[in-house]
This record gives sequence, C-alpha cells and structure tokens, in this order.
Amino acid sequence: MQRPCRITFVFISLFLVSPYGEKTGNKVTNYNIGAIIDVDSRIGKEEKAAFEFAVQSFNNDVSNNHKLSLYIQNSRRNPLLAATAAKKLIEEQEVIAIIGLETWEEAALVSDIGSRARVPVLSFAAPALITPSRWPFLVTMANGDSEQMKCIAATISSFNWKRVVVIYEDDAFGGDSGKLALLSEALSDVGSEIEYRLVLPPFSSVSNPNEVVQDELIKLFNVQSRVYIVLQSSLPMTIHLFEKAKEIGLIGRDSAWITTNTISNYFDSFNSSVISSMQGILGIKTYYDEGTNLYKTFYPQFRRTFRDENPEEDNFQPSVNALRAYDSIRTIKQAMDSDENSPDSLLKNILSSNFTGLSGEIHFQQRKLSHDPILRIVNVIGKSYNELDFWLPGTGFSKNNGYVGYISADFTGTVIWPDGSKLVPKGWAMPTNKKPMIIGVPARTAFEKFVKVEDGKHPGQKNYDGFCIELFYKVVNVLEYVLIYQFDPHNGTYDELVHKVYNKTYDAAVGDITILANRTTFVEFTQPYAATGLSMIVPVKPESSAWMFLKPFTTKMWLVTGSILIYTMFIVWFLEHQSNPDFRGPWNNQIGTVFWFTFSSIFFAHKPTVTDIEWLKRSNVKIGCDGDSFVRTYLEDVLKFKSYNIENVSSEYKYEGEFKSNHIAAAFLELPYGRVFLNHYCKKFTTTAPTYTFGGLGFIFQKGSPVARDFSRAILKLSEDGTLMSLEQKWFAPSPECSANVTEESKTDSLSIHSFWGLFIISVATYTVCLLLFLAYSLKRYWNHEEENNAGILPLVDESVWNKAMRLAKYIYNGKVCVRGEASAAPRVPDIYKWSSPTWDYDRSSSHISMENYEVKSQAESEIGIQLQAHN
Repeated sequence: MQRPCRITFVFISLFLVSPYGEKTGNKVTNYNIGAIIDVDSRIGKEEKAAFEFAVQSFNNDVSNNHKLSLYIQNSRRNPLLAATAAKKLIEEQEVIAIIGLETWEEAALVSDIGSRARVPVLSFAAPALITPSRWPFLVTMANGDSEQMKCIAATISSFNWKRVVVIYEDDAFGGDSGKLALLSEALSDVGSEIEYRLVLPPFSSVSNPNEVVQDELIKLFNVQSRVYIVLQSSLPMTIHLFEKAKEIGLIGRDSAWITTNTISNYFDSFNSSVISSMQGILGIKTYYDEGTNLYKTFYPQFRRTFRDENPEEDNFQPSVNALRAYDSIRTIKQAMDSDENSPDSLLKNILSSNFTGLSGEIHFQQRKLSHDPILRIVNVIGKSYNELDFWLPGTGFSKNNGYVGYISADFTGTVIWPDGSKLVPKGWAMPTNKKPMIIGVPARTAFEKFVKVEDGKHPGQKNYDGFCIELFYKVVNVLEYVLIYQFDPHNGTYDELVHKVYNKTYDAAVGDITILANRTTFVEFTQPYAATGLSMIVPVKPESSAWMFLKPFTTKMWLVTGSILIYTMFIVWFLEHQSNPDFRGPWNNQIGTVFWFTFSSIFFAHKPTVTDIEWLKRSNVKIGCDGDSFVRTYLEDVLKFKSYNIENVSSEYKYEGEFKSNHIAAAFLELPYGRVFLNHYCKKFTTTAPTYTFGGLGFIFQKGSPVARDFSRAILKLSEDGTLMSLEQKWFAPSPECSANVTEESKTDSLSIHSFWGLFIISVATYTVCLLLFLAYSLKRYWNHEEENNAGILPLVDESVWNKAMRLAKYIYNGKVCVRGEASAAPRVPDIYKWSSPTWDYDRSSSHISMENYEVKSQAESEIGIQLQAHN
C-alpha cells in the first residue's frame, strides 16, 4: 500500500511577518514567498539550501527596505500534493509568489491556481510550448528543449547512427512534455529516426520499480537499435533504469546511451554506486560559468549550508537547479523594488528582469527565458565525468564555450564507451552464435551464374554458389570483425524478398537484387557492385542471307568491293564525260570528280532501320522476361506493353527455344543478365543499348544497419584492388565461340562475297546494261553520220582498220562526227570541217572554241595531208 499523503512544512521566520503590502514601525516591508519542492530528493535538498542562503543574503543587506520570509512545501514530485500546497500557501500564508516545481505536471496545476489567485509562479520546469493566455501568471526559469534536441541529433549524426530507441518516464498527463516531437524532428533533419519508444510508468505509481523496469528493458532485446536516448526520467526511476540495464547487459559492447539535461544536470548529485552503473554514457548538461565572482561567493556558502543539513551526502557540488533557486529569489527581490504594490506590477517587474545570474542570463520573452543556454557534452568516467565538447546555440559543436574559431560540424571529443574502448559502437544488435544474422538468398533465379541454390547431401542441407555468393564471402573476409550469419533460401519474387528484410524476417538479403527507388524506402542497399539497365535481346539474321551489310568484311570481300568501285567509277565517267562539263578538263580533275561522285552515291545512301520498342508494341507481338523480377511490372507500367503480350521465362536456357518457336519476338533482360546470355549465344542473338538505367545490383539490409555501410566500404575496396573484376571474369567469361580473341574459326563471322553476291550481281548488271545501251546508241549515230556525209563521194584514200577504230574512239570520247568538205584551189584558210554533235551535247557559244577542239581539228588536218601525199 502507498503511504498516506503527508505535507511537510518548513517555516523560516527571520523577521516579523506582515500581510502583503503592510508596513511595520521601522518602515521595512515584509513579503512571504512560497517554495514547492521535493524536499526528500537530492535536488530538493540542494534547492532548499540555495533558497535559504539567498534569503539570508538579501535580508542581511541593510540597504533593503523590505525583507523576505520563505515557506517551503514538500511535493514529493506529486502534482496533486503540489496543487494542495499552492492553495494553502496562497490562502494561509498570503504569499506574493511561488517558486520551485521541478516537473511540468506540478507546474501546470500550480499555475492554474496561481493564475486564478493572481499570484506569479516561477517554475524550474517548462514544456516544449507554453500558451501564455492559459497561464498568464506563469514564468518559467527553465530553457526550451529545441537546441538540446538538435545537439543530440547532431551527436547521433556524427557517429552515423541511423536508428535510436527513446526511453522516457510517463508523466501524470500521459505525455512527454513535447520533447519527443522535438527530438523526432531533429533526427529527421539529419537522416535518422526513432525505431522504438520505451515508456516507463510514473515512478510514484509502481510498487516494485525493479521488477517493472526489468520487464520493460527486456523488450529492447527484440529491437535492432542499440542507441538509447533517455529523454526524461525522475531521479529514482533513473537509478533503477541504469542499474537494471547494466545488470541484463544492455550497457556494454555495441551500445550507446545518451541522457538529456533532465538527468545529466544532476550527475553531481548521484552517489558512487549509481555513477558506476552509468559508465561510458554521454550526457547533455546545461552550462554555467563557475569562474564568475558571484559563483565564487556563492559556492563556499552553499557547500557549508548543504553539508550541515545533509551530512550523509558525499558530493556537495550544486546542480543547475540550485543556481536557479538562488536566481529566482534574486528575481523576486529586484521586482519588489518598486513603489507599486500589486500582483500585476510584481509580474510586470519580474518579466522585465535583465541581469546575469548564477545560471546565466535572466531575461524573459513570452514568459520564458529568452536565450538558449550553452550545452556541455560530458562522458561519465570513473566516479565523475569528463567534459568533451560544447554546443553553441544556432552554431554547433565547439571545443570551447563560445569561441567561434573552434566551431565544428561534427562531434570531436574522444569518448570512452561502456565497454571501456574508444571504438565507436555499432549502435546495432550485432549477431552472435546464439542469434546469428539470418540472410535471405533467392532460390528461384533465371540466371544461375549469379545465384544458385541446390540441395546438399544431407536432408535440409543447401549449397549456395554463384557470383553474388562468392562476392559475399570476399566482403565478409574484408570486414574488420567476424560476421556470424546463416543463409536461408527464399522461394518467391524479389519484391517479396525485399519485404522480408523490411518486416525483419531476414536481417539481410544477398543476391542479384536491383536497387530501385521504391525499395530504398523500406531497406538499406549497399554500394552497387554491378551496373544495371534494361536491354532488349533480339535474334540476328542468319549468315547465309544475301543482304547482310553490317558485319566487317573479309579480305576477298574488300578486294571485290574495290573492284566494283573502280568499275562503277569508269561507267560513271564514260556516261557523263560527253555531256557534263564537270567530267571534262585535265585527267586529274576528271579522276577526282568521278571518284567523289561514285563514293558519295554509294556510301551516303539511306540506312536501314532497326526494330525498337515502339515497333514491338505496334506489331502486337509477344516478348519475354523474368516474371520473378521487377521487369514484368516495369514493362507493363512504364513501357506500356500489354499484359497478355508478356511471357514469363523462368530460365536463361528457355529463351532460345522461345525464339526458335517464334513464341517471342524479343526478350527484355537486365544488363548483367543480357551480357551473360550473349556471352553464350553471341552468334544467334544481339542486343540494343540499355534504354532505361537503374541503380545497379546490391545487397540489402534493414534500415539503419551499420553492416550495410561496412559492406559498401568493402565492396569499394574489392573494386579498387581488382578483386571484383577478377570475379566477373571468372563467372561471366564468354564461351569459346564468343571470345574476343580472333581465331581461325571466328573469321567466319566476317562478311564474305557470298553475303553480297546479290548486291554485286545487281550492281554489275546495271552498270553493264547502261554501258551497252550507250555504246549501241553511239555506234548507231556514228554510222548514220558517216553515211550521210560520205554519200556520192569517192574515198580519197583507203583507210586502215586502225584509223577507222581511232576515229570511232575519238568520236565516242568527244561525242562528235567529222564531215570532210571539198578542197579549194586557191590558197585559203585551212579547211574548216563541219562538226555535228549528238542530241545530248550542251550548247556552246560560237565565239568560244576550246583548246581541246582545236587540237582535234589540227590532228585531223595532218592525217588528211599525209594521206594525200601518199596518194600522189
């Protein structure tokens, strides 16, 4: 049974107590102040000693024209007792202000009473957000928690912890005073999250705290994260929490503990037995300057007072609440230095306070301290703690308490962790022999070179092999620690495998798993060890086809191609020479022109098209893919293929049969699989370039797992030292017929004359027909002109066959016929011969005679002269 409620009154009467505002005979005004604290706790004892010293110091000042009387009530951190005490202080003692209240639950109830009675309440506790209109007479001497939560989140980020567990003692209103929301937001900003919340019942509501705390802590063994943040807890609950956590092994290797200032501020108040159970934890403490003259005056007096009243305590260092107790008395004292004597004027003067006290700057804005304090990050070591870093509000970490030159984005202090080492804990439940890491492996794979799962010799035994499995073994050997694991075959789709890691059926998964954006929402991927993209596999034309123009030529092929080119050049020149001025002139010009014309006509023709994705969709043909991968969904949702046109192909060995039977026109494979397939079927199939790229292949772990980060680092190391490339060459080397090395057998891949015989026959036949037609037409024109011009004229000479052939050749070359005229007896200009051109001859000006025509005419005259001389 709980003990009956009991209120303890501690009355200090140093002077004659008079009602609010009443003057005594010596004109000294007496004011009553009420304090509500947990007198039985170490914190309450410190606050009581600080109150007493402050009241005594102010009352001993002879310059004061008013004196203080302090009434202390014991709340035992019970909100109902605090509310009852507040009502009694207001009604019976007529106090002008109430101070203390270590928890927000107490402060909320007392503030309701104080606001109705118009009595200012100075609280040492504050929620995340204060509504001034609800408690108009509430003034908080505590600071907000926003900067503290940012400090904790930055510390988490510095150690690369992605998931944390939050522990807090439930308050009387079933909440956390808003701290949890602030912490969650701060963690989200640095890429971390809260994995689990452990809520402890209020200490006052449990009869057996040891048993309750142990039962709650055992639940944490089912949580992967080993980073624990104690958000808020009463000192009695804190003691039980850490003692039990140490006892059951939660404080030790691979774990990290962080406490907020609701606990860390009272490290000085814990005895050695409690401190011993908190070894290695990090704490956030509110900073106060111990070097000021005010503190040097306060500390020895406080130490003496506290030691006299609490001889059983072995630590006499004041906490920040003791400093706030002193500052709260000073705040009220200064607010009373006014001619106005009313509750409103007192509240106004309190809110107008502006001085530097023991706990820092005392200046209020919206009824709370306007400034955020400097925070200290300390590490519990031995019987005390070491100061590691400072947190400057709005700035970040610092090695000093306010010098900007020492600012750092990350936590820089050297921590001695719970296991006594300086090695940063993983912050994760690492596998053990009793609880190894369960790793899922895809047992149903289309390409066995990546992952292959077979039955072993013994029932239930499985053998695992493949590129991915061997890579996993290499990575494990590179890790700086021993990873205890156990494979488990997964007979399902890859998306189902990812989901099993997400729902914690598996701790990780190893295999050819594609990194996709939607999957990263649920699991943590390692650095990719292979690039991926969607490639389209299609059959190639057989080599016997007469229309294959895309492969490299053989030596004979190049010779024949060159011969055909020369023949084409001759035909083009022959046909164009007579009528086209571009093909006349010096021989070097004629050769260059005909070469360029022929080359451009052959090689700048239209290209043939290649079958693409849009053609496949328009043709309504079937395509194949691995139905267990994401590819089928991708083909339907992104590329918009009809579902009934997509065939599931379960094995790489079935694709060839699907193509031969014309069941599918193309296959869609991820790039690594496409390479493996073509390494075996390079002569029968080909691929297009990857049209759509993805994140690569990687291993997966649960969100926040530090093992994923270690695996990524190991994969990069294996890639840099060449091990990854060696594995790829081992598992994915092409077959002998697909080897990149040129062998006698592989020369058959080059195009031969047989591949182009159809093209060559058509080309040569076309050129030859054109040549024959041109010659026939030219001969006909030549003989017609000969008959017309020589009709009735006796031949002057008997021409030889050679001369006739030469005249015919010159006619064909020049495209003109020479007609002989009659000779004149009188001397005259050399005979002018009449020249007739074919119908396609181009027009020429009468005044222009080319040198070429002149030369031909001169030669003809010479020949006739020679013949006449011979006849004579």
